[in-house]
Amino acid sequence: MPTITVDTARIPYRVVGEGPETLVLVHGTGPGSAMWDHLLDGFTDRYTVLLPELSGSESAEDDGGELTVEALAAQVNAVIDDAGRGPVDVVGFSLGAVVATAAAARRPEQVRRLVAAAGWINADDEYLRNMMTVWLAIAGDTAAFGRYATLTAFSRGFLNGIGREGVEANAAFMRPTPGTLRHIGLNLNLDITELLPRVQAPTLVIGCSQDATIPVENARRLHSAIAGSEYTEFDTGHVVVFEQSEAFTAKVRTFLAAA
Repeated sequence: MPTITVDTARIPYRVVGEGPETLVLVHGTGPGSAMWDHLLDGFTDRYTVLLPELSGSESAEDDGGELTVEALAAQVNAVIDDAGRGPVDVVGFSLGAVVATAAAARRPEQVRRLVAAAGWINADDEYLRNMMTVWLAIAGDTAAFGRYATLTAFSRGFLNGIGREGVEANAAFMRPTPGTLRHIGLNLNLDITELLPRVQAPTLVIGCSQDATIPVENARRLHSAIAGSEYTEFDTGHVVVFEQSEAFTAKVRTFLAAA
């Protein structure tokens, strides 16, 4: 696995597939790029997929300090440079949507097309601010931390559909590691308002109508703030990449394939 140094951080990234085009998948809050693994077969026929492990993920190494969206965006930009395959398509989910958007704004020549799923601009939304504040406040109770993440991440219908065993497995996935807590702290403090006018890549913003982590109005605001962007909405909870993985992949592929 290639590893690069960006400022004080050592950032590994996976390279999956050998497609003629390049796709970068930017992970959200939590352990790292494994959140994308169930989708990879839906892209590798066409793409060589780059999966960065950003600061705060379990595989990255850094000084443990407070994170900034600019620092994580610089890590994405550096991975694209290191791979030497730009301009690339970039897809980000949740915090990854914010970081991907910032990366596209910072280095517009690197990004051919951008997809931002379940993202936001800043924590001006009082629901979002309180959701993240409560999540941090219960970090001392590992079980409650994971259960709260599951409760807010998925729609009621999806949770009932996967049943008790599936719910318990999801509740065990998200843990209050130091890196995850740093991600949540960043979620509370980031603001990409000033970067948005610099996004030049054709952009698709995806919202989730039942999102109880980042209410869908935040994705709608992001769409309105990126000139010329397209918008689509899925009837899911926050984690659309699991609730409707095939439909998500199909929508993303169609957008990225447009001339």
